[in-house]
Amino acid sequence: MDKLLDAVAAVVCLVSPEKVQAIANRVRRTDSSKAVGALSGVVGTPAAAGIVDQLIDAWQGSTVSADELASMLLAAGHVFTKAASQQSTELVWTGPTTPFVSARRTEQALLQVINAAEQTLFITSFVAYDVSTIVKALNAASDRGVVISMLLELSQDHGGSITFDAIGKMRTLVPAARLYSWRDKADPFSDGRVHAKVAVADGRMCFITSANLTGHAMEKNMEVGVLISGGRIAKLLDDHLRSLVDTKVVSPA
Repeated sequence: MDKLLDAVAAVVCLVSPEKVQAIANRVRRTDSSKAVGALSGVVGTPAAAGIVDQLIDAWQGSTVSADELASMLLAAGHVFTKAASQQSTELVWTGPTTPFVSARRTEQALLQVINAAEQTLFITSFVAYDVSTIVKALNAASDRGVVISMLLELSQDHGGSITFDAIGKMRTLVPAARLYSWRDKADPFSDGRVHAKVAVADGRMCFITSANLTGHAMEKNMEVGVLISGGRIAKLLDDHLRSLVDTKVVSPA
């Protein structure tokens, strides 16, 4: 049964909902011994045809009836479409590109999160400088009533590890932002750094990235990340960051 379930999952992940419906309709009108002929030509690409062949092979090795398999396909397709509509994940990349893979740029993704915020925005970064477009978007978010929280690494003069005061600079650039630092580090984190780079809007959308808030990270470095809309991850990340503030793991800078 696992082989058949895996084959059903592969079909609904690869082909469109309309094709899943068409496959289910043809399955319902036949039996496993005639599946090869019945499902011939139902999909149009070699990759999809290979997945349908796997479905046929798994079906012929099971005791599942045509009606049962058709229902399995429709149910799996419905769940997959529902889940996809509730959460989307996009690849984000800065640096050299190729014609073979499409990805959003780091700056575009970060600006999308900032511009999407309606109530709250929480951003973390190791360093922050030379990001005029981001600063402009943050101030625009503040002007429309968004509460902005930022967790940044401290400078060496304030007990951190970077050579300049990124927090002081950000306080000047985005005056309304609530700035936080990781100052009191309990064991085993005594030598730890704020190395997370995330942005979360309203607990609904988040950007998780290797990129710091710097001009090079936005434009020149090889940086990778994911932009997630909907689902549980953005809410969990937002809850976690705010819990760090509430439990005083991080404190106002």
